[in-house]
Amino acid sequence: MKKIVFILFALVSLAGFSQKIKIKVSGEKDTTVFLVKYYGKGMFYADTAEMKKGVVEFNGLKQKSGVFALLLPGQKYFDFIYSGEDVSLETTGPEHVKNLIVKTSKENLLFFDYIKFMNSCSSKAKEINDKKEKSTKDSPEYKSFQKNLESISKEVIAYQKKLINENKGSFVGKIVKMSMDIEIPEIPRKADGSMIDSNFAYHYFRDHYFDNIDLNDDRLLNTPVFHNKLDFFFSNSMLPPMPDSIVKFAFRFCDNLNIKSEMFKYCVTHITSNYEKSNIMGMDKVFVKMGQRYYCVKNYKGKLQGSSNITWMDSTKLEELCKKVEINKNLVQGEIPPNISLVDSTDTRWRDFYSLKSEYTILYFWDPECGHCKKTTPKLGELYSKKLKDRNVEVFAVGKAVGEDYAKWKKFIRENNLSFINVALTDKLYKAALEDARQFVPKYTTVEALNYQETYDIYSTPKIFVLDKDKKIIAKGLSISQLEDMLDHYQGKKDAPKLFPPDPEEEEHAKETH
Repeated sequence: MKKIVFILFALVSLAGFSQKIKIKVSGEKDTTVFLVKYYGKGMFYADTAEMKKGVVEFNGLKQKSGVFALLLPGQKYFDFIYSGEDVSLETTGPEHVKNLIVKTSKENLLFFDYIKFMNSCSSKAKEINDKKEKSTKDSPEYKSFQKNLESISKEVIAYQKKLINENKGSFVGKIVKMSMDIEIPEIPRKADGSMIDSNFAYHYFRDHYFDNIDLNDDRLLNTPVFHNKLDFFFSNSMLPPMPDSIVKFAFRFCDNLNIKSEMFKYCVTHITSNYEKSNIMGMDKVFVKMGQRYYCVKNYKGKLQGSSNITWMDSTKLEELCKKVEINKNLVQGEIPPNISLVDSTDTRWRDFYSLKSEYTILYFWDPECGHCKKTTPKLGELYSKKLKDRNVEVFAVGKAVGEDYAKWKKFIRENNLSFINVALTDKLYKAALEDARQFVPKYTTVEALNYQETYDIYSTPKIFVLDKDKKIIAKGLSISQLEDMLDHYQGKKDAPKLFPPDPEEEEHAKETH
């Protein structure tokens, strides 16, 4: 039997069906058993009952339709359908599905006939495949085994189509259809027989991927199938790992969902959360764009307020999300981040990175007392002096220099011969700005620059942004080795000797600052 780990959560009263579930498991001792339900990628407790003489009943359930399971002692369980009708099942272990008899429930008659058929085909296919693996590819036996496997596959597809066509509107029919891949038509060709589009099969499969899924039926969320289908579509196996491409298809998909449905809530939440947590560089742009389109709108004064469609989040959480979106909207790839104008180590001269005429600009945030910075910053100094300076690449480093950190900042610059541009909100500037920022804004700087830690979401250092000649962000969250390798490649010097080998620890920390 399969083994699983469940997540407990507090159930709320949900509008749904209130039918009776009665299950008899011959040979089971009197014990406590659990009703569990699928939702998204997980399984959750739905109810608890006492099994007596092998019989358990769940009455007056207020659960939405879906695939449920009876969890027995020893983490043994078997699935069944709960969908607007009384359910009565009988079985015996250890092969509960093979021995199961449906006493009441049309949906479960369909479901278990289908499961038993699929299990039978799977067993036959495994037996044939094992023999195939032991034969040579050019042997007659191998070709015969391959033909038999194809025959089983065709038999499965024919069975699925027949079930769907003869049971239109049934929940099981929708689950089976959802599990099937889209059939790709013959590739269009020109008069001379050549292909019009060599990527036709991929494009058709991608553009019609969700055709077999009834996105208006929220019950499909309560199955073990839908989440996997959604997850596969928004993965590198289907879409190229480019944020703009992912945003395009995420909008196309979510815009066609009913905004009042559970399907809309689940899909928008999953896509947004998935890319918010991603450690892949650039994917935070998907989070920002999803936030702007579906979560955060502005009132007539331009102030952020929550979208009325996001009814499942409390106001505090929504406000936090929208604040994060607002901060990061200018910190994603392809955007020009806010300028920073601060004083350098003379504490008098103002420097800003917008005025730099470099081919590339490295915007670097660091703290003289940060352990990772003490390791990374001297490397950046060496990379700059030995490679980047002569290639028209500038480093604009923003250090922490308030209070006691001011002397430590200057000492670190001096002792490590950091010849790139070093600026900071120095202790003197910080105190003067606190007294009256108008003496500096807008003549020398901006409020955003004086509050650069919030403006640039600096919660961890060091943090690197790479900007092109137009000051657009092209990369961020890199280690020094990755930065060197990227700029060597971009500047046509990919075979140049490397100063710094990969550093897994540094790369892991840099990944966290994406």
